[in-house]
Amino acid sequence: MGDGLMRALAAAGAVAMATCVLFTVPARAAVADEGMEKLFTFKDPKITESSGLAVSPTHADTYYTHNDSSASPTFYAVDGKGRTRATFQVRGAQARDWEAMAATKDPATGQATLWFADIGDNLNGAWPDVSIYRVVEPQTIKDATLPATRYRFRYADGGRNAEGIMINPRTGRLYVVSKEFSGSVYAAPKKLRTDRTNVLRKVATAPLMATDAAYAPDGSSYVIRTYFSATLYRPSGEMISKVSMPELKQAESIAYTTDGKSLLTGTEGPRSPVYRVTIPAAARPATTPSPSSAARQAPAKDPSTATQAAADPGTTGLTAKDILIWIAAAATAMGTITFIARRTR
Repeated sequence: MGDGLMRALAAAGAVAMATCVLFTVPARAAVADEGMEKLFTFKDPKITESSGLAVSPTHADTYYTHNDSSASPTFYAVDGKGRTRATFQVRGAQARDWEAMAATKDPATGQATLWFADIGDNLNGAWPDVSIYRVVEPQTIKDATLPATRYRFRYADGGRNAEGIMINPRTGRLYVVSKEFSGSVYAAPKKLRTDRTNVLRKVATAPLMATDAAYAPDGSSYVIRTYFSATLYRPSGEMISKVSMPELKQAESIAYTTDGKSLLTGTEGPRSPVYRVTIPAAARPATTPSPSSAARQAPAKDPSTATQAAADPGTTGLTAKDILIWIAAAATAMGTITFIARRTR
């Protein structure tokens, strides 16, 4: 591919993203909608691009976040008022484009673990592989450098951009959610290897331009966030319900509360807010599956429910306004490609 066309594609992607941000609405000072409340605002001036968000599995009133593009692999522990309690450096890790994180307890050992996903790829396949780092959650919340285990991944169907990861708490299996006009959920191998590249395989569809994802603490559902909304799914990939989200400048993160009854969502920017959104009772799974049934419900390759979701625009969690916004972004991007291509012939 010529250098001129590469520049055109990169510029088009930037324009599309800029259009998306332009059309989003700044966060309200206070959310009046029932079930939505501002939980806290990040106070630390070093937290400028909060992209990943997770609730500590073992420390009360403790939340983790990291920046999107950082000079070093760093994450922060904050309290329920948004004050930084500790800053952690991750040894043995790179921060090429950290986009997401997850916090889990190992289903076999009970050990609390943090996962950091260096999976951003704004050229949709420029990197031959991506990395996800596993860090044992610190027992004490104070500044420290923590060792990481690095796992490399590639997609079975070609490289792509992604901004979401989630871990099924019942099986311990890791999933990556791509950020595309036609997104997908990718499953990692049951057993991750450090001595070779692990292959991610598509198992379900995802909404348009997903920015994060998370599994419920009981494993009964998972959620995928986009710039506009959030959608709940059963482990099979079947959609449960769309959940209204607060209007944010650039929605980048989502996580479940420890009781699984609410969602936390955040946005990029200095002193950015984190909101708590109660999941309506009607949107929660009717029953909590047993460990054996949950294992049977884990996403399988090309589940029929995922195929149905892809065929029915109503299941993607988008409104007519959302679709019009993305049509405008695509039209602008195509105009940029045409202009630059002509200038670089």
